[in-house]
Amino acid sequence: MIQRIQSVWLLLASVCAFLTFKMPYYVGSIGDMPYQELNATTGGNVILILTAVVSMLALLILFLYKQRVLQLRLCIVGILLEAVLIFLYYSKTKTFTQGSYSLTSMLHSAIILFFVLAGQAINKDQNLVKNSDRLR
Repeated sequence: MIQRIQSVWLLLASVCAFLTFKMPYYVGSIGDMPYQELNATTGGNVILILTAVVSMLALLILFLYKQRVLQLRLCIVGILLEAVLIFLYYSKTKTFTQGSYSLTSMLHSAIILFFVLAGQAINKDQNLVKNSDRLR
């Protein structure tokens, strides 16, 4: 399982998703409160649940290594959920009066990148299995 490259990508996606619970996406001020961080735990219930789903989904996909088609579909679902999560974070930043994006906001882009790389590796494995079955 771990010798496949997509396992590494999925593990990295899961680690990055778990890191977003504590690492800020946006830092700024809301009204008279000078320093506020926006991360998964302070963003609200929807952001918290979606972050937990994305992080657990990456771990779930990691253990479905015998079902490559399902792995690929769940990678696509993970990409879509992470895109929705980025949109929710972006819309939540509108409540801040001033501030800036944190460097750790790039973790969300890294999660999408890792899901895409895992999907490509899963697709490559699926094609390899199809070609070897055809040769038999």
